[in-house]
Parts: sequence; C-alpha cells; structure tokens
Amino acid sequence: MVKSLASKIEDHYLIPKHSIVKEEDVPALLEKLNAPREKLPVILKSDPAIKKLKPKKGDIIRIERKSDTAGRSVYYRVVK
Repeated sequence: MVKSLASKIEDHYLIPKHSIVKEEDVPALLEKLNAPREKLPVILKSDPAIKKLKPKKGDIIRIERKSDTAGRSVYYRVVK
C-alpha cells in the first residue's frame, strides 16, 4: 500500500505542478533570470514530486504554485 501512495504523490492536490524546461528554452530563461545554471536552487533527482518526469542531472524544473496574492508564481530548480 505504501508503494502505491508514493507513486501517486505528484497527483496530490498540495503538490504544485512540476515540468522540465526544454533545453532550447534554457539560454533565454537563464538570461531572463540573470543567473547561471549552477546558481539556481537545487532539487534532488530522487524528489518524489519529479520522479515521474525522469529528469537528468542538470535539467531545470519549472514549479508553478498557486498564490493568494499573485495568482500564480513560478520557481525554477536545477536537478542535482
């Protein structure tokens, strides 16, 4: 039973939407953020919220969270 719960964690209503930024979009994103890839906050490859995405080390993850004040806020993390 625990295994089935862990595999569905990304579908839980409290988990924000996670997606991998396409590699061709990364240079423009990093320029917009004015930061190199290695200065982005880290997310572990083993994080249950992104496991289903099968990310590679160095991929950039886009996290979209609902916000009471902004409506929606976007964060970026690099996979370690």
